[in-house]
Amino acid sequence: MFEHRKERLIPKVAFLSRLGSYTAIALGIACGSLAIGITGYHPIGGPSWVDSLLNASMLLGGMGPVNQLHTTAGKAFASLYALYSGIVFLITTGIVIAPVLHRFLHHFHLEKE
Repeated sequence: MFEHRKERLIPKVAFLSRLGSYTAIALGIACGSLAIGITGYHPIGGPSWVDSLLNASMLLGGMGPVNQLHTTAGKAFASLYALYSGIVFLITTGIVIAPVLHRFLHHFHLEKE
Protein backbone atom coordinates (compact mmCIF):
# COMPACT_ATOMS: atom_id res chain seq x y z
CA MET A 1 0.00 0.00 0.00
CA PHE A 2 2.63 2.55 1.14
CA GLU A 3 6.36 2.31 0.64
CA HIS A 4 8.51 0.90 3.42
CA ARG A 5 10.69 3.24 5.46
CA LYS A 6 13.83 1.88 3.80
CA GLU A 7 12.46 2.57 0.31
CA ARG A 8 12.88 5.87 -1.47
CA LEU A 9 10.20 8.57 -1.38
CA ILE A 10 7.89 8.19 -4.37
CA PRO A 11 7.90 10.97 -6.99
CA LYS A 12 5.54 13.89 -6.59
CA VAL A 13 3.38 12.78 -9.55
CA ALA A 14 2.90 9.33 -8.02
CA PHE A 15 2.08 10.90 -4.66
CA LEU A 16 -0.54 13.19 -6.22
CA SER A 17 -2.02 10.19 -8.02
CA ARG A 18 -2.18 8.29 -4.72
CA LEU A 19 -3.75 11.30 -3.00
CA GLY A 20 -6.33 11.56 -5.79
CA SER A 21 -7.28 7.90 -5.52
CA TYR A 22 -7.64 8.11 -1.74
CA THR A 23 -9.73 11.26 -2.11
CA ALA A 24 -11.93 9.46 -4.65
CA ILE A 25 -12.43 6.61 -2.18
CA ALA A 26 -13.40 9.07 0.56
CA LEU A 27 -15.77 10.86 -1.81
CA GLY A 28 -17.38 7.55 -2.75
CA ILE A 29 -17.93 6.73 0.91
CA ALA A 30 -19.43 10.18 1.50
CA CYS A 31 -21.75 9.93 -1.53
CA GLY A 32 -22.87 6.45 -0.53
CA SER A 33 -23.55 7.68 2.99
CA LEU A 34 -25.52 10.61 1.63
CA ALA A 35 -27.61 8.21 -0.47
CA ILE A 36 -28.30 6.11 2.64
CA GLY A 37 -29.45 9.22 4.51
CA ILE A 38 -31.69 10.47 1.71
CA THR A 39 -33.35 7.12 1.14
CA GLY A 40 -33.82 6.67 4.89
CA TYR A 41 -35.18 10.12 5.65
CA HIS A 42 -37.77 10.23 2.88
CA PRO A 43 -39.78 7.06 3.55
CA ILE A 44 -39.21 6.90 7.32
CA GLY A 45 -39.36 10.57 8.30
CA GLY A 46 -41.75 11.76 5.62
CA PRO A 47 -40.09 14.96 4.32
CA SER A 48 -39.79 15.70 0.60
CA TRP A 49 -36.77 14.48 -1.35
CA VAL A 50 -35.15 17.91 -1.23
CA ASP A 51 -35.68 18.20 2.52
CA SER A 52 -34.31 14.67 2.92
CA LEU A 53 -31.22 15.69 0.96
CA LEU A 54 -30.81 18.80 3.11
CA ASN A 55 -31.17 16.93 6.40
CA ALA A 56 -28.87 14.09 5.33
CA SER A 57 -26.16 16.42 4.05
CA MET A 58 -26.33 18.63 7.13
CA LEU A 59 -25.99 15.62 9.44
CA LEU A 60 -23.20 14.16 7.33
CA GLY A 61 -21.36 17.48 7.48
CA GLY A 62 -21.71 17.68 11.24
CA MET A 63 -24.20 20.56 11.37
CA GLY A 64 -27.32 18.75 12.54
CA PRO A 65 -30.78 18.32 11.02
CA VAL A 66 -32.71 21.30 9.66
CA ASN A 67 -36.32 20.12 9.78
CA GLN A 68 -38.00 18.58 12.79
CA LEU A 69 -39.21 15.02 12.45
CA HIS A 70 -42.60 14.20 13.89
CA THR A 71 -42.62 10.40 13.80
CA THR A 72 -40.89 8.13 16.29
CA ALA A 73 -39.37 6.07 13.49
CA GLY A 74 -38.02 9.22 11.84
CA LYS A 75 -36.42 10.39 15.06
CA ALA A 76 -34.87 6.96 15.65
CA PHE A 77 -33.47 6.94 12.11
CA ALA A 78 -32.10 10.47 12.53
CA SER A 79 -30.31 9.54 15.75
CA LEU A 80 -28.76 6.42 14.25
CA TYR A 81 -27.81 8.30 11.08
CA ALA A 82 -26.21 11.07 13.17
CA LEU A 83 -24.01 8.52 14.96
CA TYR A 84 -23.17 6.87 11.64
CA SER A 85 -22.35 10.27 10.10
CA GLY A 86 -19.89 11.10 12.85
CA ILE A 87 -18.03 7.87 12.25
CA VAL A 88 -18.05 8.39 8.47
CA PHE A 89 -16.67 11.91 8.92
CA LEU A 90 -13.74 10.57 10.96
CA ILE A 91 -13.09 7.71 8.54
CA THR A 92 -13.12 9.86 5.40
CA THR A 93 -10.88 12.44 7.05
CA GLY A 94 -8.43 9.69 7.96
CA ILE A 95 -8.49 8.27 4.44
CA VAL A 96 -7.64 11.64 2.89
CA ILE A 97 -4.98 12.56 5.47
CA ALA A 98 -3.22 9.15 5.48
CA PRO A 99 -1.12 9.65 2.31
CA VAL A 100 -0.11 13.18 3.34
CA LEU A 101 0.86 12.14 6.86
CA HIS A 102 2.71 9.09 5.56
CA ARG A 103 4.73 11.16 3.10
CA PHE A 104 5.54 13.73 5.80
CA LEU A 105 6.72 11.07 8.26
CA HIS A 106 8.51 9.08 5.57
CA HIS A 107 10.44 12.17 4.50
CA PHE A 108 11.87 12.63 8.01
CA HIS A 109 12.67 8.97 8.54
CA LEU A 110 14.64 8.40 5.33
CA GLU A 111 18.11 7.10 5.99
CA LYS A 112 20.90 9.20 4.56
CA GLU A 113 23.13 7.29 2.19
